[in-house]
Amino acid sequence: MSDEIYTEDTEHHLDLRHLTLDDYEDVKELMDNVYRHVGGAWPYKNYKAQITTFPDGQICIEDKGKVVAFAISVIVDYDQFGDKHSYDEITGDAYLTTHDPNGDVLYGVEVIVSPEYRGLRLGRRLYEARKELCRNLNLKSIMAGGRIPNYAKHSAEMSPYEYIEKVKSKDIYDPILTFQLSNGFEVKQIMQAYLPEDKASKGYATLLQWHNIYYEPGNPQLIGGKKSSARIGCVQWQMRYFENVEELIQQVEYFVDALSDYGCDVALFPEFFNAPLMGLAESESSIDAIWHLAEYTDEILTATSLLAVSYNINIIAGSMPVIEEEQLYNVSYLCKRDGTIETQYKLHPTPHEKKDWIMKGGNYLRCFDTDFGKIGILICYDVEFPELARVLSEQEMQILFVPFWTDTKNGYLRVRRCAQARAIENECYVAIAGSVGNLPKVDNVDIQYGQTAVFSPSDFAFPHDAIVSETTPNTEMTLIVDLDLDKLTTLQNEGSVRNYLDRRRDLYRVEWLGGED
Repeated sequence: MSDEIYTEDTEHHLDLRHLTLDDYEDVKELMDNVYRHVGGAWPYKNYKAQITTFPDGQICIEDKGKVVAFAISVIVDYDQFGDKHSYDEITGDAYLTTHDPNGDVLYGVEVIVSPEYRGLRLGRRLYEARKELCRNLNLKSIMAGGRIPNYAKHSAEMSPYEYIEKVKSKDIYDPILTFQLSNGFEVKQIMQAYLPEDKASKGYATLLQWHNIYYEPGNPQLIGGKKSSARIGCVQWQMRYFENVEELIQQVEYFVDALSDYGCDVALFPEFFNAPLMGLAESESSIDAIWHLAEYTDEILTATSLLAVSYNINIIAGSMPVIEEEQLYNVSYLCKRDGTIETQYKLHPTPHEKKDWIMKGGNYLRCFDTDFGKIGILICYDVEFPELARVLSEQEMQILFVPFWTDTKNGYLRVRRCAQARAIENECYVAIAGSVGNLPKVDNVDIQYGQTAVFSPSDFAFPHDAIVSETTPNTEMTLIVDLDLDKLTTLQNEGSVRNYLDRRRDLYRVEWLGGED
């Protein structure tokens, strides 16, 4: 048996690469073919200037050694030209004398695909390569003037503005504009006398723009800059009897220490993780027990905030009961590693909490800025109200944290299913953390059912079942996951479905009517 590798001689062998000076004859042949009615190819001196001035911006696709498609680009300081420019002005008569390495816009000078290859979508490959170049160079956008070569056939009955709207609505096909719109470009305006010799377009052109959603203005921050990923740790907390509050804080520190060692940005604890201390109440009534539990909140909060600072990790301290003006609330605390503390009150107490504990709901909803991204916190039952996550989504929330406490599997599944829906609806990650085990001596909180999990949107860039990871049910453990925040930005703009962008704001909206800080 031979060790020789056999390669079948296929019809095409395509290679995307940068143009070189040696490619001029192929480029000239393409331009003479496509532009035979409008002047043909550039002279070699123009082509040489393009390659030597900005070699990284000139790309092509070759098939078995012959260039069959190419794209020419230039970086410009766009404010120097503005929207009212001509082709010759912004390209320096195609010599690229306007090239500015410190500019902010990648300008499309030319794209040509051999007519014999137009069924292979090579133009799309070139456009995607340009977008990659724009992102890697950290430029604001790609701009280009686009011909509308079918306009001459319709110019007698409609203006160029009407023609463009017809192309947008797909009532008319234009070989260039239709292609550009399908590749994510927007028509910014119409330009007159852009290419006066272009009779098919009647001299008109569209000014097109593609926005680089990853553009970072100014110089990149070397330390403490915006993160593109976050490592989150969730605690599946075992309910157990504690002799005193010090023992509970010791158990909290155990998990904080472990998650910090793994470099987590945040630790999420469950709702009412301090509930075992209810067993220390002298009275056996549930309302006396929960009010007694509130007496420990300040001490636990102070200790947790100190842990966040000393272990360099943000901590979402599940939730704890708080008494304010003789009213009982359920409050989640975000203890940041810089020492600051922020709060999110539970807005919807459950029927049990209202009836047995006389608990009130809060009136504020916050989207928190953290050093690992924008987050929201909804306590247990609150995640079952989709309006809340929608309000947070409008404030660019990236991760939603849900500390929960459920006693039965059906109660848990309500939280889980709603959390998964919030991730898909709002194109964000959702992390839920609950408690497990039994507290037989504590009235109304004697059993727990829980499974901690992290959910994602549902699209190709994410896990096939939209579950990033999950724990074993009813077992004390931690869950640590890395979340790619850049994927959310890509999803919102280029996903299979785009819930945020496609929302019909002309027909409906969710409006926050409550208080503001």
